[in-house]
Amino acid sequence: MEVWRHELESAPASGPFVVTLGTFDGVHAGHRELLQIAAARARLLSRRAAVVTFDPHPTLVVAPQRKPKLLMTLEQRLAAFEAAGMDTAWVIPFSRTFSELSPEAFLDRIQQVLAPVEIHVGRAFQFGRDRSGTVETLAAWGAAHGCEVRTLALRAPDGGRLSSTRIREALDAGEAEVAAALLGHPYALTGVVVEGDRRGRHLGFPTANLAWEQEQLPAFGVYVTKVLLPHQGGVRLGLTNVGEKPTFEGRRLTVETHLPGFDGDLYGTRLTVGFLHRIRGEVKFASVDELRVQIAQDVAEGKVWWKAHQD
Repeated sequence: MEVWRHELESAPASGPFVVTLGTFDGVHAGHRELLQIAAARARLLSRRAAVVTFDPHPTLVVAPQRKPKLLMTLEQRLAAFEAAGMDTAWVIPFSRTFSELSPEAFLDRIQQVLAPVEIHVGRAFQFGRDRSGTVETLAAWGAAHGCEVRTLALRAPDGGRLSSTRIREALDAGEAEVAAALLGHPYALTGVVVEGDRRGRHLGFPTANLAWEQEQLPAFGVYVTKVLLPHQGGVRLGLTNVGEKPTFEGRRLTVETHLPGFDGDLYGTRLTVGFLHRIRGEVKFASVDELRVQIAQDVAEGKVWWKAHQD
C-alpha cells in the first residue's frame, strides 16, 4: 500500500479513486466492513481504493481536554488499512487551520487530489468546521460533482452503537469480551519485552514486562490473554496483570504477562498480548504469601477458561 503524508493543498493530483474517509481509531469491525466494501467497489470499477485519515486525532487539536486514549498507533492503523484492501492511504496532518475548513472546502481539496468516483463513509460521519458537514452535505456535493456517495450503518452485534468510543468505555470497565465483539478480535497491546523488577520470578511466576505502544489500557486487573510469540512457537495462553502492583512499595504502572509452562528468554522480543477475559480487579494483599496463593489461583482459573474457550 502506498502511503502519502501531505496537506492536501500541496499534494499532487493522483486520482481517480474510490475513497473512504475517517479517523478509524481501532479499525473496528464496522470500519473494516466499510473499507472492504470500498476496496471491492474499486476492483469492480477498475479503480484504486484510497483511505483518507488524519493524524493527530482531530479531538487532540480542537478539544485537547477531551482527547481520547488511542486504541492504535498510526502505523497499526496503516497496516489494518492495507489488510482491508486499500491501495493508498492519505494521512492528512490535522491542524487548527485544517479544522477551520468548511465541509465544501475540504471536499473540494479531496476532489482536486483524488478525483473520487465514489466516497464511502459511515452513516454518522461528520466533517469540516465544527463537524458541520453530514452525509447529506456529502451527498449534495457528490451529486454536483459526479461522485456517488455510499453510506454504511455501523451497528454492533447487540444492535447498539459501534464506535471507537464505545470500545474505550468497554475497556475502561474491564469488559474484554465486549471490546472484542466490537472490534471483531481481542483488544491487543503490542510492544517489546523489557527488564522489570523480577518480582514475578521470585514469586514463582516469571513475567514478561511489556513496553506497550498504545495509549488505551484495559481496567486494572488480571486477564486471560492470548500472546503471540513471533519466533517462539505461535500463540500461547497468558495471564496478564495491568496495574500498579499495590502490594509493593514504589507503585508504577506495568503490563506484565505470565506464560504458564514457558521458560524461554523474551527480553527484546516484540509481543502482541490480546485481552480475552478479566479474572479479577487489582487488589492490595496483606502479604507476599497471600499474593502468591492468589496468583496460583489466577493461573488455574485462566487455564480452565482457556481450555473451555478453545475452538
